[in-house]
Formats: sequence, structure tokens, C-alpha cells
Amino acid sequence: MIKLYGYKKCGTCRKGEKFFQDNGLDYEFIDITTNPPSRSELEEIVNQTGKPLKKFFNTSGVLYREMQLKDKLKNMSEKEMMQLLADNGKLIKRPLITDGNKSSVAFNIDEFNTIWLSK
Repeated sequence: MIKLYGYKKCGTCRKGEKFFQDNGLDYEFIDITTNPPSRSELEEIVNQTGKPLKKFFNTSGVLYREMQLKDKLKNMSEKEMMQLLADNGKLIKRPLITDGNKSSVAFNIDEFNTIWLSK
């Protein structure tokens, strides 16, 4: 089953959900702010996407700005960054999607077509 970690008030999460609905893909919506992925699941998702860990931060989020992470991330280890994301779902870029074998972060229609519609 595909897990879509998102936030109902998030426009890009709604686009992601619409994509799955329009293409007849079953998914489970999980509120990332109250039930973020575990650290081990997050590590697996990051590895599956092949994207740098910094791409998983919600840089437009209020908490990101309040914590002044733009400057702090430069001096953090990947281990510290991963823990920060695992501890607070509001810091994670959304939607974050996985089926256990493949994953994606953020909404990009070309990526969605490639990742979620390829057999």
C-alpha cells in the first residue's frame, strides 16, 4: 500500500492526492504533522529517492524559519539532520510518498509519472 505523508491544508499535498485519485492508485493518507515517518523509514525513503537529505526540509515552513535552519543546516551532520526530521514532521517537505520499494518527495508531475505510473 502506498503511504502518502502530507498535510490536508497543503496545496502540493492536495495535488499529490489528486494525482493518485485520477490515476486510480490506492493510497493511505497519513498526517505528517501528527504521525511522521519513523527515523528508519525516513532513512529508507531518502535512500530510495537518491536525493540529498537537505532536499527533505520544508524550507518554506514556519518552523524551519523559526528554528533558523537555513544557517544551521550548513554545520549539521547528516545524522543530526535526520534526527531533526524524524522528530518533527512539520520540517519534512511534502508530500512524502513511499510504497516500501520506491519513494518520492514534493510534488513534481514528471517525477510522479515516472515513479508512480511505471510498471
